[in-house]
Amino acid sequence: MSAVSDISNSSGANPGGRPFAKGENTQHAASPTLVSRRPENADAVTMEKVGDFLELDFRRMFVWLRKGLTVATALAVIGAIAGGAYALLATPRYTVGTDILIDPANLQVVANDLYSQPGRVDTQVLNAGSKLRVLTSRNVLARVVDELNLGNDLEFYDPSPRLSISGLLGINTPVAKPDPKLAALESLEKRVSTTADEKSFVATLLVDAETSDKAIKISQSLVKAFLDELAKADAEGASRAAAALEDRLNQLKNAAQAAEEKVESYKRSHNLSSSEGQLVSSQTMTQLNSQIVAAQSRLIAAQASYDAVVAAGANANSSDPVASVALTALREKAHTVQQQLDAMSMTYGKRHPNIQRLTAELGAINTQLKTELSRTIGTAKATLAKAKASMEALNAKMSDLKGNVFTDNESQVALHELERDATSKAAIYESVLSRTHQISEQEQIDTTNVRVISSAVPPPGRSWPPRTILMIIAGLVGGFVLGMLLAMFRGIFRDLRQPPSQTLEFRA
Repeated sequence: MSAVSDISNSSGANPGGRPFAKGENTQHAASPTLVSRRPENADAVTMEKVGDFLELDFRRMFVWLRKGLTVATALAVIGAIAGGAYALLATPRYTVGTDILIDPANLQVVANDLYSQPGRVDTQVLNAGSKLRVLTSRNVLARVVDELNLGNDLEFYDPSPRLSISGLLGINTPVAKPDPKLAALESLEKRVSTTADEKSFVATLLVDAETSDKAIKISQSLVKAFLDELAKADAEGASRAAAALEDRLNQLKNAAQAAEEKVESYKRSHNLSSSEGQLVSSQTMTQLNSQIVAAQSRLIAAQASYDAVVAAGANANSSDPVASVALTALREKAHTVQQQLDAMSMTYGKRHPNIQRLTAELGAINTQLKTELSRTIGTAKATLAKAKASMEALNAKMSDLKGNVFTDNESQVALHELERDATSKAAIYESVLSRTHQISEQEQIDTTNVRVISSAVPPPGRSWPPRTILMIIAGLVGGFVLGMLLAMFRGIFRDLRQPPSQTLEFRA
């Protein structure tokens, strides 16, 4: 007979040729006697045993699974029963969804809005994402907890004491009672989630609760609190901007008043009076210049009248424009008497009574004429002297005023600089004042452009746990897989406890 030596010493043997069962049980009725020699410490797990285990084949695995089939079946039945019981006894959860359109651009209510409108796509995405993050923020959730009084809802806060390890061990450890609102807030955070559409600015709010009505109420309250929080954030931003502008406004107001007072003080110190935007000295000089021109015209007219009266004397005709009415009448009367005297002198002698009468009358008229002419000349001379005096007075006043005007013009250069500074500061103050009033009014306006496009409705069924049949199938499959895994681990452990090699001898 031939002997089978140890697997590790056989040069041409298959390394995976170990039997599926133990070596001492592989005996045949008609086979020779099998002699097995076991080394010392056969139950010890060595690296050589691990190497042999890594060389296992699928036939050995099938043997393990076949031996654990009973246990796997039992676990599958238990899993199916547990899954069905959980589906029937577990507290159901209902999930509702609300679709919200979050437009990154606010409503353009005023021409100069407080916030700049987003332009680039990435900026719009970040703006919409920031608003979506506000939807599940603690501020919004705290509003919902307060509005719906979730702190007194057993679903969100259970005030009953919970067992702890120290309590089970009989150790009395003081436990601080949690705040109902904070506990409800933490529970609500776990029941709220959001999803965003990658191709639009539409987001979906998901809320789950034990009843569909409660989930819908929470969803509606969340949306309302979300809109209020966005409006509050914009109002607070406008309020901060208005407050900052008001602080700066007082400084601008003081600066504008100081600049205007500086202008007025400079005018008083330099005696600069203005009317209708022009210095009084300049206006006076303009008016005085007009008076001088008029005085020059009067002087020229008086000189011409005086020269004409003096040149004409008593022989001026009646058409002389400078002659007075009396002088003209006397001249006409003298001319008439002279004509009569000449006519009668050709007929009568000098001693004729009519000639003597006319001669005496003509002499009286000539005397009156000389007197009137002298008076007229005196009047013309007085008028000329008055015109000259007025002209001289105006020229003297113009000479004095010219010095003042030149000095005022030099001072007006510095005055213009002060007025420009005061005007610019006043313009800035008025602009900031108008903007402050505008922003203060904007606090009362909600410019957020967020709309609900799909309201929450009752779901067709519960979201958790799944249907009973699915839970039964899941428990059945899970129990069976668990049983198979236990059979595998048991077979692996049993093989690792076997000796690393055996010497099988077959005798006839």
